[in-house]
Formats: sequence, structure tokens, C-alpha cells
Amino acid sequence: MRVVIAEDNALLREGLVLLLTSSGHEVVAVAGSGPEVLPALIEHRPDVAVLDVRMPPGFRDEGLRAALAARKEIPGLPVLVLSQYVEESYAAELLGGGASGVGYLLKDRVGRVDEFLDALERVAAGGTALDPEVVTELLTRRRDSPLDFLTPREREVLELMAEGHDNATIAKTLVVTERSVSKHIGNVFLKLGLPPSDSGHRRVLAVLAYLNREL
Repeated sequence: MRVVIAEDNALLREGLVLLLTSSGHEVVAVAGSGPEVLPALIEHRPDVAVLDVRMPPGFRDEGLRAALAARKEIPGLPVLVLSQYVEESYAAELLGGGASGVGYLLKDRVGRVDEFLDALERVAAGGTALDPEVVTELLTRRRDSPLDFLTPREREVLELMAEGHDNATIAKTLVVTERSVSKHIGNVFLKLGLPPSDSGHRRVLAVLAYLNREL
């Protein structure tokens, strides 16, 4: 898998390069400032881009802006955004461009190597990978919405779906049967007014599309 990394922290940047290359991936370019990101992405057209939200020179949202611009120039470009904190507005803007091939993780998640690599591969394959803390923020920030009608278990299932997990993983995480998971998913779609589709990433994208309307 060909990867472009955009991160201004040299230690984290080199750590990502080492992690990805040792896992069999090819880092085709690195960027340390906002203005470097878009040209690198357009030139190399990687399988996935790993971008920090805040980069020089302004340390505001240069990485995110580059990600959004790149997805316009290269439709469908998979992008995994890293952030130090849960920043709802950034997550909302990223999801607003379409949920396919999008990830938003807190930087602490990088230290959990298996989780990070799994998220990266899901995003590169066109799926989604949202940090559990980000999902929680998105689910709780609005009141008086259909989300309020979900049971605690249905909310747990929805959170795990939004993170990109399949039925088997959800069942294992919640210590229930896959049949129970399927039933909860059906209830979630029914209450949210979404088609009762349970096929791969389609259901995740449908849930994220609903969440995006709530942002």
C-alpha cells in the first residue's frame, strides 16, 4: 500500500514511517507543513493519506484543508486524519465531503499499533474508521433527535458500526450472538428511518450520512 504522511512533529512522523514500512507498506512522500501536502498528494496519488489536522504555518486546520482539497482533485482519495483532540467541527467537515474512504482518529490511537493499522487498511479499502471518542461526541451533541429513541444496547451497536466494525466483531465486543446484533441493527435502521441494509460498508456509510445531517 502506497502512503503519503503529513505530520509536522518529526518524532511522530518518523515513527509513522517506521511503523508503516515495517508493516510492508511504502511511504512515497512525507510533508511537514500545510503547503507541502496537496502537491505531494497530487504528484503521488497514494492509496491512502495520513494527515495531521493542525500543521504549520498557522497550526489551525491546514492538514484538514489539504485533505478536503485533495479529495476534490482526486475523487475517492482515502484519507485518515489524525488529531490531538476530539474536534467536532473538523470531523463534521470531513464527513460532509462523503464518508467513503474516510478516517478520523485521535493521535493516541497510533500507539495501539494493531488498531491503527486495521483502521488504515479499512480506510484504504474505501471503508470508515472513526475514533470511538469521536463517535461518542457525534452521537451525544444533539438532543431531540431520533437517536434519543435508541436503547442503550442499540446505541452501543450504532457506535461500533460507525467505527467500521462488522457484525462478528460487534458480537464479540458486546458478548452477544451475531443474530442479536442483526436484530439490533434492524431496530436502529427502523428508528432512524434508514433502509434496513446490512451489507458491509453500506450500512456504515448510511449511519454516517445520518450523523452528518445531525451535525
